[in-house]
Amino acid sequence: MPDLNELVASELSRSWYEKHSAELYRRYDTWRELQRKQNTRIMMWVAAGIYVMFAGLDLLMIPDVVVETTMSRILLAVAAIFVVEMMTAGKLSAERFDAICGAVIFACYVGWLAPASASSDTNALSYYLIFGAMFMMISNLFFNFSFVTAATSSLAILSVCIVSTFVPADTSTAYRIAFTAFYTSCFSTTLYVNWKLNAERYNVFLNALQAESRQAEVVQRGEALLRLSNTDALTGLKNRRAIDERLRDLWTHWQTERRGFAALLIDIDFFKNFNDHYGHQEGDRCLILVAKALADLVEQHGGSVGRYGGEEFIVLAQVPDGESIAPLAEAIRRAVEDLQLHHEQRPDGDRIITVSVGASYSGNQTSEKLERLITEADRALYRAKASGRNCIWVFDPNEPLGDENGEDIAAVLKVAIAENLISLVYQPIRNIATGRMEAAEALMRLKMPDGKIISPMVFIPVAERTGAIMELGRWAIRSACRVLQEEEWIPVLSVNISAVQLKAPGFSISVASILAETGISPQRLAFEITEGREIETHPDVLRAIGELKQLGLKLWLDDFGTGFAGLSCLRAVEFDTVKIDRSFLHDTPSPRGARLLQDIITLVGNRGLGIIVEGVETERQLGLMRSSGIDCIQGYHVGRPMSSDSLRRYSGAEGANFPRSSRGRR
Repeated sequence: MPDLNELVASELSRSWYEKHSAELYRRYDTWRELQRKQNTRIMMWVAAGIYVMFAGLDLLMIPDVVVETTMSRILLAVAAIFVVEMMTAGKLSAERFDAICGAVIFACYVGWLAPASASSDTNALSYYLIFGAMFMMISNLFFNFSFVTAATSSLAILSVCIVSTFVPADTSTAYRIAFTAFYTSCFSTTLYVNWKLNAERYNVFLNALQAESRQAEVVQRGEALLRLSNTDALTGLKNRRAIDERLRDLWTHWQTERRGFAALLIDIDFFKNFNDHYGHQEGDRCLILVAKALADLVEQHGGSVGRYGGEEFIVLAQVPDGESIAPLAEAIRRAVEDLQLHHEQRPDGDRIITVSVGASYSGNQTSEKLERLITEADRALYRAKASGRNCIWVFDPNEPLGDENGEDIAAVLKVAIAENLISLVYQPIRNIATGRMEAAEALMRLKMPDGKIISPMVFIPVAERTGAIMELGRWAIRSACRVLQEEEWIPVLSVNISAVQLKAPGFSISVASILAETGISPQRLAFEITEGREIETHPDVLRAIGELKQLGLKLWLDDFGTGFAGLSCLRAVEFDTVKIDRSFLHDTPSPRGARLLQDIITLVGNRGLGIIVEGVETERQLGLMRSSGIDCIQGYHVGRPMSSDSLRRYSGAEGANFPRSSRGRR
């Protein structure tokens, strides 16, 4: 396609005297083949009718031979139509078709001229012969002949026209010169116009071909982009977007035609251990091999398979009844087990890669919501994991629900934003020396439809597992930026960011878009990232952190000292501030705990980083922080989480003594 575009562009830029592309002319002739023959046939019928009608002018100009000329006209017109129809029925090429028609035009002219020359009215005849120029015009302009065909036909007619000036023997030399010049002018002018028209037709074809080629290229690129947008880059399977579309289609068929289908969630057992030990390349290879095994198996059952996240896959397959699901789930489990991929880091004693499978059936649904089906498959998957992994579990609606399923948190999270079930509260962070509020932390809160408040420690892991954290996270960032937009007195507002968000493609782009949308300075927004092994080992996380840093956002290391990474996080990422976990402060009543906290403060301080100590809940702890030279503190003794309005009123007390009676935890 690009070669054709370049060829057409080059052809359009050529001068008229330069040699043109034989390939494009061949395409042009092929494109015009049928059209030329159809046009020539129609034009011949029209020309034959006009040719016969000119018998009326014969009656006026040369009445003494009108019978002969009229008979000649009728016979030649009928012969011309006959020849054209015979050629149309045959398989002649358009070029040959036109050449014969050009010869017919010449024959019609000569066939009329012969009996007309016998007229005794030489004066009228001498003027009437000027109409011979019309035959040249018909050949060059009326028909869409090629330049060569038009030139050959009109040149023959010109020759006869010049000879005809001598037919009345008594014509003067001036007459002959004038009419010869007239005929020659008609010939050259009309032939030039024919050449220009043919050149324009060729250019029109080239422009049409170029437009068609570009359109085809656009369509191909669109199809390629559509395939990319629906395909997981690593495994080549359908991605979550494509699977969601297929899921909606199957759900529609179920609701309208009662065609049952199964949803099966497949999770690779202990994949994180595998990835951490063998490396990301082997982890990717494992995902690819598992994906191929699933695709080969599911294809036999006419189903769809996609990558649903990290190491989780999903299979959608139409099944006749619920009894058919368990054999399919078992076949999936066995197909992965048969790969015999070594996994020496499993804590359960097995030494190969296996999967756990959770399945649900549309026939068990009483709800009108599609999300319920996936929630049930997710529950079944967790039952499979809880049963020792490397097994299957088909959701049974008659099974008693565990306590953890008393409220469908996963389903609520999908509609939490739309139904205003999610909100932000703000906990102040104060400077010990000045008493001023240096920043505030935005904390998410979830309220169930029945009014029950769900702890972030409960719903955040569910959001991360189901992927709802992506939408909730974007909402939290946008909401925080809007608060900063409205409350210009807030110096810095921090938002907690999940590793799941950092691993997602385009996360930093979405953050930049929100900043541009709200017009907030990046320096007023801080992202709190909880320390963990993924910060220093996952390339996507490190890349996202680097991009956020380039945007100018503040990066805070949250809950320092509680994760698996420890000091390596400070080495891997250039944080602005470190938030020391509350547990160290609460251990200070013991001499050992007090020394440990002081060591951590000294260590972080020596790196030139800002320090915030979490969990300040008593006056004793506040005094300890003052004596330790801490910059900022956070906790119930400083300020509880509150609404933005309450935070505004709270900020009015800047510089006042800290409250002394509040108890509890952040």
